[in-house]
Amino acid sequence: MNRSRSRILAPVLVFALVPMATAAGGLKDDDDEIPFDVAEVFVELNDTDGDLGIHALIDGEPWRRLSIETPNERKVMVTRIRGRLARQGLTELFFESAEPDFEELTPAQFFARFPQGIYEVEGMTLEGEELESETFFSHVMAAPPDNITVSGVPAAEDCDKAVPVVTTPVVISWDPVTTHHPEIGATGAVEVIRYQLVVEREEPELLVYSAELPPDVTSMAIPDEFISLADEFKYEILVRTATYNNTAVESCFALE
Repeated sequence: MNRSRSRILAPVLVFALVPMATAAGGLKDDDDEIPFDVAEVFVELNDTDGDLGIHALIDGEPWRRLSIETPNERKVMVTRIRGRLARQGLTELFFESAEPDFEELTPAQFFARFPQGIYEVEGMTLEGEELESETFFSHVMAAPPDNITVSGVPAAEDCDKAVPVVTTPVVISWDPVTTHHPEIGATGAVEVIRYQLVVEREEPELLVYSAELPPDVTSMAIPDEFISLADEFKYEILVRTATYNNTAVESCFALE
């Protein structure tokens, strides 16, 4: 499931039990520099497909130049805007890197490419003032959700081989995630700040139902109004930690 493409192309039905956790916007800022409101650099793991990507979410005063620097003082991104847009300025930036599978880029290679530590996010406002925030980029990934069921039926291990058939009402459940990933990334404490549940109908056109859930909620009934729109669905459960890192799993189900 490609969440970015879904957000752009599909009509989206959104239901949020809690607002999205607000980023700290950096760890430390110099007195002479303006901190960003939000400055997060983080990892997303698709545990089902086996791929990793680096993401960033940055928001603050209008800027015309932006850069991200690793702990070893290597810039991994530099953005400058020009012309009329430079006079207008940008305030928010979100990006996702490409996510090659593990056969092309192993987890060890990915984490060596993007070392753990303090990343500096720097920018320049339209008035020439310096913007800067620091954020901790962690290699600790949450474990994937376990014991996933749809209306009591265990989740499919491979949707290309078999799609579980379930009855309504459709309730998707999973065990709470409390530990780091057993195989990917670093070991360490994991604080889950939210789950995101995404259910997709692909035919005849893509429709998406998305819900953000607090960390103590690991079960949700999908509204009948959405379930009535198709006979087969894909879904994703995403686990977000306090460092913004995401671990996602995907599966599917069909209606009886």
